[in-house]
Amino acid sequence: MAQNAGPKKSNKDERSSSLEAREQAKARISKAHQAPHAIKQWADEIQNGSRKALGQAITLAESSLAKDRDRLETLLDHVQSPERSQKSWRLGITGVPGVGKSTFIESFGAAWIDQGHRVAVLAVDPSSERSKGSLLGDQTRMETLTKNPKAFIRPSPTAQTLGGVARATHESILLCEAAGFDRILVETVGVGQSETAVRQLTDAFILLMLPGAGDDLQGIKRGIMEMADLILVNKCDGPAAQQAKLAASQYAQAVHLFPPTEGGHTVHAQTISALEQTGISETCNSIEDLMLLWSSNGWFEGQRSQQSIRQFNDHVRSLLFENTQLSPHQTGAWKHLQTQVQQQQISAFAAARKWMNPLASQT
Repeated sequence: MAQNAGPKKSNKDERSSSLEAREQAKARISKAHQAPHAIKQWADEIQNGSRKALGQAITLAESSLAKDRDRLETLLDHVQSPERSQKSWRLGITGVPGVGKSTFIESFGAAWIDQGHRVAVLAVDPSSERSKGSLLGDQTRMETLTKNPKAFIRPSPTAQTLGGVARATHESILLCEAAGFDRILVETVGVGQSETAVRQLTDAFILLMLPGAGDDLQGIKRGIMEMADLILVNKCDGPAAQQAKLAASQYAQAVHLFPPTEGGHTVHAQTISALEQTGISETCNSIEDLMLLWSSNGWFEGQRSQQSIRQFNDHVRSLLFENTQLSPHQTGAWKHLQTQVQQQQISAFAAARKWMNPLASQT
């Protein structure tokens, strides 16, 4: 009788191993770049287009350790270039699961590369609330683009960040621009508040839709459509081609009922087939038209300025929350308030106000 090879690893054990490996990678990267001269050399490698150095920098950006935040700040100071940033286009891409975002991004990215651009894809994967892990499968779904030396694909877990966007997505965009990537594609998880968060990080927002998915105009929230700068009905091929054209026509009529766009542009609805790569060049042309319009009327620069202020506000809120763990006394006061809220001795609102009162730490 064959010997038992031993118990198989459970999914929980595999997730723990994956998280442990990720933390070990962060520690190795952090140790390798501790000295100031090492950070300068690291910055030079990024600006020379090293994808390995870029990947390590994004890993550093995702770290929550205070010492890593210091090194990230120094690294960003070395690599940030307003000139490169202004030449790049940041594009948000969303759509329900199954709409074909990965296939579209691979075709879309290849089209930009054919035009002489360098493409970075920041694919934000949802983290499990229970295991804290994520699938991070975009590199396998975009196999052709992954192998292209002019492309960079980085899946990142949301890590329970509100809005479904990785905490370091904005810093990752800056790092990709420093590495010479001038087309930054940010793919959302396609659920919840991720669309709003990505819209606040990008210049243009592309919404992918499915043909024949029930009552199309009732099947999507108006708010998402109002955020879109371009609506693409994917899978316009085979038997679904006619349905896709009808859906695009319906969306085009619907957006005319919305208030005027802030950028002064008309939202178009177009059909594409990411699988057959039809409509991709037209999509590139539509994005170029938008960027030319926004550059001429000041919306491109104005929107970037608004987003910078929003990022500043978000970082302040995040750091204020993290500072609750700075000292044992603060930690104790924080946990005491949590216990009071949990036991319904005080309302969550009252507890928050008490925490923000400087005298709270003395009671």
